[in-house]
Amino acid sequence: MEFDGGMDALPDGVVQHILSQLSSARDVAACAAVARCWRGCVPYLPSLYFPRGAFDAAPGGAAAAADEAIGRMVAAAERLEELVIYCPFSASLLPLWVAARAATLRVLELRVDSAAADKSGHLDCIGAAAGLEEIRLWGLTMSRPPAWGRMERLRVLEVVGATLGEAAVNGAVAACPNLTDLALLGCDCAGEAVVSLPLLERCRLDFVGGGNCSLRLAAPRVEFLEVQGFSWISLQGGDHLKHLTISKNTGTVYHVEMEKLPELDQLSLRGVQWSWGAISSVLQCAGEVKHLVMKVEFCGDFDTLQPFPEIDLAQFFNSHPKLCKFEIHGAMFAALCHKNSLKNLDSRFVIPCLEQILVTVRSPLNAEQKLSTLESLVRHSVRLRRMIIRISQMKNCHEAADDFFEEICKFTCINSDRVCIE
Repeated sequence: MEFDGGMDALPDGVVQHILSQLSSARDVAACAAVARCWRGCVPYLPSLYFPRGAFDAAPGGAAAAADEAIGRMVAAAERLEELVIYCPFSASLLPLWVAARAATLRVLELRVDSAAADKSGHLDCIGAAAGLEEIRLWGLTMSRPPAWGRMERLRVLEVVGATLGEAAVNGAVAACPNLTDLALLGCDCAGEAVVSLPLLERCRLDFVGGGNCSLRLAAPRVEFLEVQGFSWISLQGGDHLKHLTISKNTGTVYHVEMEKLPELDQLSLRGVQWSWGAISSVLQCAGEVKHLVMKVEFCGDFDTLQPFPEIDLAQFFNSHPKLCKFEIHGAMFAALCHKNSLKNLDSRFVIPCLEQILVTVRSPLNAEQKLSTLESLVRHSVRLRRMIIRISQMKNCHEAADDFFEEICKFTCINSDRVCIE
């Protein structure tokens, strides 16, 4: 069967369906310019996407061209469900666009860092689209709670690279009581964040800035949680939590309060300084963890940086019997390497599930005990498949470091089937 007519020979319904799959404003404009009959498909577009540099070459200025094109296309797309605007635009026009498609919009994504200075006031118009299910905002400044009302249908809220006041954070979250996904990433904010969301399943909170922040999170269904930048953390409800990351690049983590985490698969603790009480609290609640990452440099409740206290190796692994992958940084490793810990090991002691271990050694101090600890980990881990020893970041250039490295090389050769140096 020959078919030479191209798209002109296709039934109108088929052409309409094909063109309705377009989303990029550039593609829509190009197709509308080809044939007048194709312009009739614009009202059926479910999605419009305006990329960041879409109007850079437009005469008269990118913002003016963007405003005209966005307004025209949004007005024509009568069934619009998804609107994504990354290019510069005038924030004062946003209420008109949202109001025009408030009945159909389900997804709204805006990059507002190049919009008008008064960004927070214009973003109040989002509340007019009560059927929104996903909101993503980039680069905004918001000092007060948004006047959204209650976004009952909203499931996903993501804010990236924003400057937020404490009231703005808590007000925005409170306006969206049925969220399943919450992400506040790279946000400059201080004070206390209060998040109480009964349906929340995935949560990422990344707060930057020099101040001390606190977090009170009540989320009985949360499964994935990553928090960064908080000095005080309180978590209510962790029965379903499978992935937990707590980190702080500057300052100290002073306090972490939570309940037992029976379903936890992966736990990562990172930062320069944690209080030992905060570390102990998390480790006690994470007795069922399978993958543990410990990368904390120092302890200490105040400005004084202190080493980790001694940790009994047998007690630690007995308290975490399901641990199968362990990434341990220098401070935690040094805490396990002491004579009293190794004295408690005998032939009956077994690390039952450990399969992979990555050890970062930062100092040749106490070299004999560290080497004995490495040997004990290999000897008592009945399922161990791979031990990686990372020593490239060793700080001390004294000849003791060379001697320690030589001993580790001998240890690696003896256990070459399971141990390697990175």
